[in-house]
Amino acid sequence: MGRIKTRIIKRLTQSLMKAHGPEFSEDFTKNKELVAKYVNFNSRKLANVITGYATKLAKAAKVK
Repeated sequence: MGRIKTRIIKRLTQSLMKAHGPEFSEDFTKNKELVAKYVNFNSRKLANVITGYATKLAKAAKVK
């Protein structure tokens, strides 16, 4: 089992993936730069959680 993501995390990440999906990769550091580029956060933790979820979705999309 893993950590449960809240609705706001899932919604923000899925909207980012829908708008800029091909730019995201399996690399957390590169995705972190993309998230910072497209969304302005005051919370570093929130940005990292969204980046981690985007990385997970990118990995899952490449497996299929």
